Amino acid sequence: MKNIIKYAGGLLGLMGMLSLQSCDKNFEDINTNPETTAKVYPQYVFTKAEYDGTANMLNFLLGTMQYTTSYNDVAGFGSKYNAAQISQTYKAFDDAYPKEINELGIVIKAVKDEPSQVNLYAEARIWRVYCYSRLTDLYGDIPYFQAGLGNDSFLFKPAYDPQSAIYADMLSELDAAAKMLDASNKITFGASDLIYGGATDKWKKFAYSLMLRLGMRMTKVDASAAKNWVTKAIAGGVITDDADIAKMSYLAAGQDINKNPLAFNLWNSDYIAQDGNKNTEGGKYHDVFISYLKSTNDPRLPMMAVVWNNKVPDTSVTLAKGMPATLANAKPADFITYSEPNPKTLLLMNSPRLVFTAAESYYLLTEAALRGWYSGSTATSLYQKGIQAAMRQWAIIGGKDGTIAQAAIDNYVAANPLNTGGSFDDQMKQIYTQFWVSIFPDAQEVFASFRRTGYPALVPNNYAGNATGGRFFRRMLYPTTEQTLNGDSYQAAIARQGANDLLTHIWWDK
Repeated sequence: MKNIIKYAGGLLGLMGMLSLQSCDKNFEDINTNPETTAKVYPQYVFTKAEYDGTANMLNFLLGTMQYTTSYNDVAGFGSKYNAAQISQTYKAFDDAYPKEINELGIVIKAVKDEPSQVNLYAEARIWRVYCYSRLTDLYGDIPYFQAGLGNDSFLFKPAYDPQSAIYADMLSELDAAAKMLDASNKITFGASDLIYGGATDKWKKFAYSLMLRLGMRMTKVDASAAKNWVTKAIAGGVITDDADIAKMSYLAAGQDINKNPLAFNLWNSDYIAQDGNKNTEGGKYHDVFISYLKSTNDPRLPMMAVVWNNKVPDTSVTLAKGMPATLANAKPADFITYSEPNPKTLLLMNSPRLVFTAAESYYLLTEAALRGWYSGSTATSLYQKGIQAAMRQWAIIGGKDGTIAQAAIDNYVAANPLNTGGSFDDQMKQIYTQFWVSIFPDAQEVFASFRRTGYPALVPNNYAGNATGGRFFRRMLYPTTEQTLNGDSYQAAIARQGANDLLTHIWWDK
């Protein structure tokens, strides 16, 4: 009996070995996805990183900066801060690391040791700074130096780095990458670069413009370093011409990723019916924004807003009206009479996303002039140029439907001069209230500027059930998954920065 069992066991073992050998035959071919490639094509991955870096926008910040609001509590979180919806603040963190941060790491690894691809390396580094800066400005301390190393180093629990260290490295990266760009080297991302088409001279200006932005962020925490980086950026050359504006190109047709992400989101969430009444999430412009534009006779108002009048989008200023942010889950009877985005400008799927504009440079240069950090022009002149550039850029957003007559621009500039007789704070209020109007619809950048400067002087919405006690929130919340999947690093960040709370101030927000 024992021999029979032994024989049977040996036979089964032999059959198992033969079976394994059979299974192993053509294993690699069978288990390789024919739709993928093991080779990295940096230009294709970079295109995706540009798409993802500009799509990662928190549209609810349009409400926070009081551009838009909704009577719907869920959709209106940005303007109401209701506690039940705070999970919306996780999105940018959850999206960035598996998308643009990971993608840029792949590009940089593929090109950094190839001398002929120095421009690709430099531009990927610059874009990575842009993406990281948007992320750290929302959350403060984040994984940075160890981020994106899961595939290469099996580092799945990266440390959170202090924002001060992140800023120091981002500025150094911009400095190094700008110097690395070589116009004589014709190897670029070319058409794969949807922002500049591989133009190294424009990427250099973009790098120094980001340096100007980030340098100015530090005015309250390290004025000396802020001045050094701001003056370095100005000397390097920032964006001041319309032709150099950093803008992401999109298409009206094709896959959704090809379409302007803000327009796509607004269209599908609220304005697809195009009648001013059947807005799915109850969104309209905020009364604070519309009232301000009307009070200053701003010629941008018809470019931005319409009221649906007998099923026709009407840009008449007399009809323009913003909706209050205090409405609670009940559609007002006069809902159709409130202003909403102009379908011929802001809702165009092929409208470019303005990443960094000449207007922003001019406003930052105005502040630099006020601080005595820039003597190349007067604060008054720079401020006027900022307004003019901001009005011209609507032609980029909406083509002929966004074009503002030069006479209207001149009249507005003449009627809104910089108050040179006022205090520094008086002039800062003017600059960054105008910045609020001019940088729209980039609410995320305005949110950062607002926290640093305190302007525009918006009044928070003390909505019933809000999560902040009627105060503006100062940062986004880390996802709850970080507490379980990266607990030690998460706890170290909390101990250093403060509670994972909407009211905790990040490093530069003092």
